[in-house]
Amino acid sequence: MVYDVAIIGGGPAGYTAAIRAAQFGLKVALIEKTPKLGGTCLHVGCIPTKALLFNAEIWDHLKHAADFGIEGLGAPTLNWAAVLKRKDGIITKHAKGLEFLMKKHKIVVVPGAGALTGSAVAGVHTVSVEKDGVNSEIRAKNVILATGSDARTLFGLQPDDRILTNIEMLSVAEPPKSLIVIGAGAVGMEFGSIFRTFGAEVTVVEYLPRVVPVEDEEISKELTRLFKKRGIDINTGAKVETIERTETGVRVRWTDQNGKPQQKEAEKVLVAVGRAPRTANVGIEKTRIQLGRGFIPVNEAGETAEPGVFAIGDIAAGLPQLAHVGAMSGMIAAAKIAGKSFRPIRKDRIPGCTYTEPQVGSVGLTEKEAKEKGYTVKVGKFPFAGNSKATILGNHDGFVKVISDAEFGEILGVHILGPQATELIAEAVAVLELEGTVDELMYSIHAHPTLAESLLDAYGAVNGMAINA
Repeated sequence: MVYDVAIIGGGPAGYTAAIRAAQFGLKVALIEKTPKLGGTCLHVGCIPTKALLFNAEIWDHLKHAADFGIEGLGAPTLNWAAVLKRKDGIITKHAKGLEFLMKKHKIVVVPGAGALTGSAVAGVHTVSVEKDGVNSEIRAKNVILATGSDARTLFGLQPDDRILTNIEMLSVAEPPKSLIVIGAGAVGMEFGSIFRTFGAEVTVVEYLPRVVPVEDEEISKELTRLFKKRGIDINTGAKVETIERTETGVRVRWTDQNGKPQQKEAEKVLVAVGRAPRTANVGIEKTRIQLGRGFIPVNEAGETAEPGVFAIGDIAAGLPQLAHVGAMSGMIAAAKIAGKSFRPIRKDRIPGCTYTEPQVGSVGLTEKEAKEKGYTVKVGKFPFAGNSKATILGNHDGFVKVISDAEFGEILGVHILGPQATELIAEAVAVLELEGTVDELMYSIHAHPTLAESLLDAYGAVNGMAINA
């Protein structure tokens, strides 16, 4: 059989591309080397991490149960084994859901490690598939590479029971009493937030000048303040020099922002310094594709330099390594293959979410970026302290910040730090997609009382007309 498309990799990018291609009526083969579909996101990334974050949120509420009129609980204890069991149950449920979707859409799932064998012959590509030492072949008119990424490490250290990446961190036998997190991006900050809630002494060490460095500077500054308020030791502008095992844990030495040597020892160290594209052993060298720092250059449809070969998700050059970006790039590639219309991904329309306590959600330009692009900027800010629903939830740290173009009022960016920021940001994505203006959004009715009203007040704040501040 000759498939219309063969996809190598069954993570969010790959399985989404497979489903969309099948919806377009294409014959699809999905090649996956691990026992279950879902990739890093489902098994050792987005989903289990957010499961633990929800556990942490509940634990935080229990600490203050009396404030909500709930008494007689005694002293609650944390059953970590049950926490992990729930996390694993969520993974299993959604892995089975993916199996069902493959059957529903008549997608052929091929177990094994797929690799390109060269250019197409008479318009047909041949993909080799190795499974338990046995080789087979899949033939397809198009091939989509969706092989994902791996956690980067430092100094060539291999993960173990003390020096961990996200994979090991998600299955620790017990919450560590002390933890050093190297890297203050979303992954590092989320794990720091989780384990601080569960009682760990947490230290964050970041090379760049601020935490969550891709966010607006005011978001970084306030999140730093709130993390410090929680007792988390934040060190930015810090260059890690060594990581060494000791008799009882791990010692990290770094040079601080003033050039002074610092060191700290903890039970465990989490290395969260980014992810490396998984482009080895997939036959890239047998094609016209030239890697750039390990990534595959692609056009707006995900096409590579090799005709009929696409690359999507974490391996595609120029796109942030986010599951939702991978999924959308998969839908775009499938549309291109099927000859359907599509809209290219715009980087300034990609929501960024960090599921810490408090949460961060953002889309569009930061204030600094907007000014650098030549806009005359007007900014509106509204604190959650003025939002009644936030007070009801007992969670009113943070703010909403709206960046707009002073000339036409177009909203250029929205940045949220606070309760449910990762949910609220969806409205802002729609606003930017539809090129909404401050004047239009000031008259959009938001239900009361809701956290979403904070956006309405932030739109009004651009013109100095927030109602609740």
